Amino acid sequence: METGDQNAKKPRLEPPRSIRVKQEVAEHEGTGGEGGGAEDGEGEGGQGGAEVVGAATETGRRVEGAVKMDMTLLQCPLCSSPLRPPVFQCKAGHLACGGCCTESCRRCDPHGGGRFDVRNTAMDAVVSAARVQCPHGGCETYIAYHELDDHRAACPHAPCFCTESGCGFAGLAPALAAHLSAEHAWPTLTVQYGKVYRHQVLVPSQLVLVGGGDDGGGVFVLTAGALGGATALSVVCVRASAAPWPRYTCKMWANFTAVGRANGHKAKVGVVDMKLESSTSPGAVVAVDELASFLTVPPRYLVPAAGVASMVVPLSIRIDRSSSSSS
Repeated sequence: METGDQNAKKPRLEPPRSIRVKQEVAEHEGTGGEGGGAEDGEGEGGQGGAEVVGAATETGRRVEGAVKMDMTLLQCPLCSSPLRPPVFQCKAGHLACGGCCTESCRRCDPHGGGRFDVRNTAMDAVVSAARVQCPHGGCETYIAYHELDDHRAACPHAPCFCTESGCGFAGLAPALAAHLSAEHAWPTLTVQYGKVYRHQVLVPSQLVLVGGGDDGGGVFVLTAGALGGATALSVVCVRASAAPWPRYTCKMWANFTAVGRANGHKAKVGVVDMKLESSTSPGAVVAVDELASFLTVPPRYLVPAAGVASMVVPLSIRIDRSSSSSS
């Protein structure tokens, strides 16, 4: 018999092939029925656990059961993705998801004879009712198995990872920001949304930006690195990659003193205004063409850093926050 320790939540673990949960019966009418709890005291569902919910019976009783099963039974045998309605079958009963139903059944005829031309409504009901608990620590949400990947990509409890070589730290964004500062000496700047900050950014380097004030909570990483003979600066929000909101925008530019201008006239170089992308691995090396937007600073606008043999970008940056998903 499996124990509760085997169901402990760990970041980035894939759902296991089999799960174990308890079964209970609930009344929809009257005073309600007694639950048939698990004898060993295990919680309802573990990481990757599937909770299969049946339809209401004629007596008005809705039976909710949780079972241990091979999770590959809920996956399309052709593409290995989770089955989702509509599910189709060939005449021999072999299944395929809606995306694969135009293919031929390989089990019936290796040369492509059987067709998935029958809708399996019973399997539609099963895959709609099969739910698993989000594996991220702190998230108690149960999701349809076929929607698990979408949920994990947007879950606010998704762990974020340190990208320093040999470091395996993973945690929520605020914990990662503290880790990067304490363990890897990444400089940190607390910012208020809507306010312009000037900072001397070393090249190459990373800078952690932490939202402060009443609208605080966001964590961002600014990365400065070489782009040919120039310097590229990019900013990402540290969180699940598909998190829908709050939405953040960033405006930044390099400052320099225009030669020949009276009184040391200040000018701006390469103003960029961009929507911030999200990442659970901030600071990771990515190709420039994968970035939605970045600031390019030619080498002539870099200035020597004070006290070290490095160059810096005299940067101005402002981050704005929209708390409404409709904004």
